[in-house]
Amino acid sequence: MSVVIIGGHERMERIYRDTGKKHGCKIKVFTKMKGDLCKRIGNPDYILMFTDVVSHKLVNTTMKISKKKNIPNLRLHNSSLQTLESALLEMTCNS
Repeated sequence: MSVVIIGGHERMERIYRDTGKKHGCKIKVFTKMKGDLCKRIGNPDYILMFTDVVSHKLVNTTMKISKKKNIPNLRLHNSSLQTLESALLEMTCNS
């Protein structure tokens, strides 16, 4: 399963990816707004957004991409490792 994480802390990017591997997921992390975000996201199985440390513009752009490409998304209000693990467990159980 492939998951794109929007937001989070830059210093935790490696931890996010390692946690994803532990749960059998391929993770891409975008902590900041990129100009070609639509192309860089690709077609993941899920989009996960940490809304506590990300701009409204990035959330809105991601939501538009999610609707356009029909990708399920999950918005989390905390960017902690425990929150990520809970979300990954929920996603893998639903798949």
